[in-house]
Formats: sequence, C-alpha cells, structure tokens
Amino acid sequence: DPAIRAIVITGAGGQFCSGGDITGMDTSDFGGGRERFRITHTMVKAIIDSGKPFVAAVEGWAAGPSGSRAEPWPFFSRSPSPMPILDVTREGATLVLTMNEPARRNALSMAMRALFIEELERAERDPAIRAIVITGAGGQFCSGGDITGMDTSDFGGGRERFRITHTMVKAIIDSGKPFVAAVEGWAAGAGVGLAIACDTVIAAETARFITPFVKVGLAPDFALMHTLPRRIGEGRARTMFLSAEPIDAAEAHRIGLADHLAPTGTALEKALERAAKFAEGAPLAIAMTRSILARGLSDALEWERTAQAALFATADHAEGKAAFAAKRPPAFKGA
Repeated sequence: DPAIRAIVITGAGGQFCSGGDITGMDTSDFGGGRERFRITHTMVKAIIDSGKPFVAAVEGWAAGPSGSRAEPWPFFSRSPSPMPILDVTREGATLVLTMNEPARRNALSMAMRALFIEELERAERDPAIRAIVITGAGGQFCSGGDITGMDTSDFGGGRERFRITHTMVKAIIDSGKPFVAAVEGWAAGAGVGLAIACDTVIAAETARFITPFVKVGLAPDFALMHTLPRRIGEGRARTMFLSAEPIDAAEAHRIGLADHLAPTGTALEKALERAAKFAEGAPLAIAMTRSILARGLSDALEWERTAQAALFATADHAEGKAAFAAKRPPAFKGA
C-alpha cells in the first residue's frame, strides 16, 4: 500500500508486550520447534526487510521476543471459482500443486503466486505431507511471469512485486519438505526458476526450457541467479541468460538442468514415484539438508529485487513489452 508511509507498533492497556506466550510453548520436539521459529521468522523478516520505517511506542513492559500467529497472508481477495487456477490434490503423503491456466500456458500471475504462498504455508504446517510435486495442466509447465500483467513502472512498485514473488520462492527453497517438478511442454523464464527451485526436475521428452528475460529488458528473476549456476555451472547459465535460446529436454538432461527424462505425458507419474521415495526419508534430516543447501539465497534475492525493480522503470522494458504484444523484434536503446 503506497499510501502507508510509516508503521507504529504499540500495545494496549499500558503495556507493550510480555514476549512469547509461555503457556503456549508446548513444543517438545525438534521439528515442532523449527516450525514455531519458521513462523516467528516470517514476522521478523516482514518488519526488518520492509521498505517502510517502523517506530515502537513502549509503555510498561517489553519482555522477551514477540509472538506470532500462523495465518495465510491476504495478498489478494478472490471469489470462489469452479476452475481454480491452482489445483490442489493429495497422493498419499505427497501434495500435488497443478498450475491450471492452460490457455495462458500457466503463466505465473500475481493471483497464482498468492495461491501458491497460501498452499505452501499450509503444507509446511502439516506433518502428514512429506513431499510436494509442482506441475502444469494442459501439456505445459509454466510460461513464466505474466507479461500482460507487468504494469509496474516505478521502483517502489517493482520492489513490492518482488516482495510477494520472493515470499513464494522462499516458501519452496526454505521449506523443510522435498519438492519435485514435473515438466511437460514449455518452462520459460520464471517457469524455469520455479522448476529448479525444486530438488528434482522430471522432464518429458518434448519439454523445452528458455530464460528470455533480456528479450523484455529484464534480468533473470525467481532466484535463477542463485539456482541456475549451481545446477549447470556459471558458464552454461551465462549462455542461457544472455542468448535467450531454448534448450530441449535431451540437452537439459545432459547439462543437469533436468534430472530425469520421461515419455511425453508421463512426467507427473514419474514425479510422484520420485516424491514417494523422498517421502520415505527422515523429515528432520531432509529439512536440515535443504536448509544448508539454501544458504546464500537471501542475499541473491535482495539483489534481484533491487535490480529488477530498477529495470521495470526503463524504456527498454517498455519496448520489450510492446514488442512482445505486437509479435515483433524489440528495438532496444540502452535506456
């Protein structure tokens, strides 16, 4: 909300905050403790990482750490739809999240990102869910960010867009649960970022991968600057980013972008098999392993948020969007 320029936090009844609710500290196992602090740290980051100034007005006692509640974040209000844009199903201990806008090649609209955040937050709190599969409907994985919805032209709006996007990225990469991507058809731009944010990528033999950010005047996002070099090496990542050329499934498998190939139409089946294997592992060991592997993510995302917000305001980005809509080559001027 750009109309909110500063935030004051205070307490009622002549007291600020007595800290964590001792009577509610009923966590006696390591996993429950990690979940409690995942929620607490979400609140901490929302304050410290915010772009707005905060003031505390303290009356009476301020003791210990603040408390927190685990509730979904209301980024968007939506009316119920008979055809949800994110389909949620269960296969045993595996949660399956299916992007369900095939007419738009499952573009990652902001509404879809909000749904992902809600479902991933819910899944993280559910110990019965031991693995998560992400896939797309209609024979396509994800065409990336919704170009038609990229109407941000100022720095502040760009940073806000990526605050929401990075909440989704962190919900995947910082999760304690293993993820598998089932890729059929195209994975483009942020769609590639979504796929390789997962631990394992199952690609159909006809899958295609492309990172065409430079064609619309943008830098790679959705954590790709962090994840892609780690998967395929910095040299190959540079080539993918700067050339914006597509890679087929066989080449993706050869260079490590995809972990397993599957006959067309069977990527989800193979992904569920892999997820079931992951679900057999010790949950705390998996969570600790993923936590160690995620080191460095926050710094990369902060750089991405600032750089991409600046690029949203450039004439080259406006030209890239116009060229995309007109289906013509862009004429960039470096401005």
